[in-house]
Amino acid sequence: MTLPPWLRVEPGGISLEVLVQPRASRTRVLGVHDGRLKIALAAPPVDGEANQALVEFLAGALGVRKADVALLRGETGRRKTVRVSGAGAEAALRLL
Repeated sequence: MTLPPWLRVEPGGISLEVLVQPRASRTRVLGVHDGRLKIALAAPPVDGEANQALVEFLAGALGVRKADVALLRGETGRRKTVRVSGAGAEAALRLL
């Protein structure tokens, strides 16, 4: 199976390259943009609210605990790298 550029399988989990759009009307996956998984977040980019919303959304969508979702890069930007422990590529591909 060929994986999209925004998804990498790593030992014990997966890594996602995402592009977030804060202050959207609702939180949802918008598709792929510029080689990254684009996710609209209802939360504003203030005091880490958007990052927390991203962690909660991915945990729920991938069926893992919030503690299993870690932001590796991009804490203050729209382009982020997220590590999800205990999730597989199949679950990530179902996001689309």
